[in-house]
Order: sequence, then C-alpha cells, then structure tokens
Amino acid sequence: MRIPTIIGHRGARTNAPENTLAGLRRAHEEGATWVEFDVKLTRDGVAILIHDETIDRTTDGTGAVRDLTLAQIRRADAGCPAIFGDRFKGERVPTLEESLALLRDLGMGFNLEVKPCPGLEAETSRVALAVVGRVWPTGLPVPLISSFKAASLEAARAAAPDLPRGYLAERLEDDWISRARGLGCATIHPGFRHLTRAQVEAAHAAGMPVLVWTVNDPARAVELRGWGADSLISDVPGAIAAAIA
Repeated sequence: MRIPTIIGHRGARTNAPENTLAGLRRAHEEGATWVEFDVKLTRDGVAILIHDETIDRTTDGTGAVRDLTLAQIRRADAGCPAIFGDRFKGERVPTLEESLALLRDLGMGFNLEVKPCPGLEAETSRVALAVVGRVWPTGLPVPLISSFKAASLEAARAAAPDLPRGYLAERLEDDWISRARGLGCATIHPGFRHLTRAQVEAAHAAGMPVLVWTVNDPARAVELRGWGADSLISDVPGAIAAAIA
C-alpha cells in the first residue's frame, strides 16, 4: 500500500464545503492525490458523505442523519453559504457511489472513515464496503478504511478483509499498538495535538505508517515530517504540500 504524503481532509474543507463533490474537486485542484471523507447511513440505508450526527451545521436543512431519507437530505443545500456565500450554492450531500465515481474520473485515491450513527457501527461498514467493492476499479489505489469505532473496523475486516484498515484516535493511549494489531490495522491515524516523536517511532517499529490529522499549520507540518510522519491529512492540502516541499 502506497500512502501519499498529503491527503485532503473531507476534501479540502477550508476552501470548499466539506464532504461534497466540490470539496473533492478542490482537493484535486490543490494537488492532492488522495482525500479523506466521512460516511454515514441515511434512514433508508444509503451511504452518504457527512460528518455530523445531524445535517444542521453543513447544510441549510435540519434533522438527524439517521432519521432522514436520502431524498430528504438531498433537498438541503450543502454549499455552506455562511462560509462561502453563493459560490457553492446548490451543492448537495453526495452519496458514496457518486463520490467514488468522481474520484475514479480524477484518478484519486481515498481514505474512507466509517463515521457511524450510534448503533449502526457494523452496518455502516458493510454498506459502505459493498459500494466500494461494486464500483471501485482494481487499477486505482487500494482504498484505506479507518474508524474510531472498533465494531466498525471489525465489520470492515469481515466485509473486505483485503482492504487495509486504519486505527483512528484523538490521543494514543498506553495500549494503542495492541489494540491496532488486534483489529488487524495496517496504519495509525492519530490527532496532531498529542502525538509525540516516540509514538511515531513506535508505530514504525511495529510496521505501521502514521497518518496524522488535521494538520493545517505549516510549522507543525514540517515538525511532524521531521519526526517521520508518513502522511499529513489537511484542510488545506495545497498549502501544506508547499510548506514541506
């Protein structure tokens, strides 16, 4: 598995609405070859790109994702006018299948974070990976599946054992290596705030690349690369790529 140095976070969320097709395109425009995005299930079981439990923050609609059908969610504008004005007016929450079709056309790879609604940890992995298995071409980069939820990672292993999995954590606790190994994870995805050089070295000693999120500060990016961090997941992939060039 080849991991790129820079991965766009939720697309390129500083410069385009997060978890949208516009955001994926923006990441590509900034030079990212991979993107990271979040996947949840609608009430009618469709895998979509969205981070929060509700659609309130990222659209002009309201309601819990798990209580809304795809059609209901698609009626909301995901262009984030409070941030971007009318620039992305009419943008919709995309399905996973639509998103993968765009990434396929752009020749990009992806890190799919399973971000399940409570109680749907296993089902979200199963549905998402069924989509990936159906539409993602074998000639493009092998996807990386990550999650904070052990049940989602276990379900991902059962549904698609050949796809690598990533261990996500805000802070790496004392037993993080054994937990990651127990889930069959191939990569470690720590938050940047609490990460130490020793942890990066420990991950490498265990044979696991380190993908750090969400790195938006150029000085921190340079420091992390100096520690040996393999990949930086960023809201501003173009700026971070320039900083570490």
